[in-house]
Amino acid sequence: MSKGYRLTASTGIHKGDRDYQQDQVILLNHSRVSGCILAVLADGMGGRSGGRKASDQVMMTAKQLFERYAPETDDAAATLMQLVQEAHIVIKLTAVSSEEEPHSTVAAFLINPGGDCYWAHAGDSRIYHYHGNKFIKRTMDHSYVQTLVARGEITEEQANVHPQSNILMGCLGTESDPPVDIHFVPKLRAGDVLMACSDGVWHYFTNAELGSVLSTLSAREATEFLIEKARSRGHGGGDNLSLVIVKLEPLGS
Repeated sequence: MSKGYRLTASTGIHKGDRDYQQDQVILLNHSRVSGCILAVLADGMGGRSGGRKASDQVMMTAKQLFERYAPETDDAAATLMQLVQEAHIVIKLTAVSSEEEPHSTVAAFLINPGGDCYWAHAGDSRIYHYHGNKFIKRTMDHSYVQTLVARGEITEEQANVHPQSNILMGCLGTESDPPVDIHFVPKLRAGDVLMACSDGVWHYFTNAELGSVLSTLSAREATEFLIEKARSRGHGGGDNLSLVIVKLEPLGS
């Protein structure tokens, strides 16, 4: 069966203007099934090593679960749910044994060989879906300012500069279970682009700007461009940055 597209992908990570890197990003090709991939991004928080421990746990959990995942028979949504819940529990356990309070966001998407795609996220790391330069959908942050936007009290633009824009309503490693949103795309098609990124990236771009970059540049070029541009727009106060881009390039392009 010809899918009419080939997958091209890239990951990027930069510590920004921070002293240490707490973001982690991974792109996994299934070891037994071609065309099946898992992208996972985690933005760790909580002290110098706490945040890194938390994001490391997300990556380790993702690798273990994806190794066991069988696309023909397993439920992708359940696998992503398990990823979030298991990482959450392990992070809570590391907190018991350390002084810090390790927490992490997670944004993950899984593409099956048939072209169906599942997303899961907790916190304010985002997943974006574009077709060409046209914005289709993004995840909604589990954050204080997103609830204000949802209630119509402030606009998206105001949320970006709100003094409490960094307050999360939920993530991994906290006392209460993380909020998890699952999204299903029945059929990806040639021309689609998926991107997961931490707030150190999305904070500096509009939906239209992202669409323009993702549609005109290769996955690798777009990754480098977005990091460079976010760095310059951060004016020396930028957060860690991480992103993963997967493009469904039309065959023959």
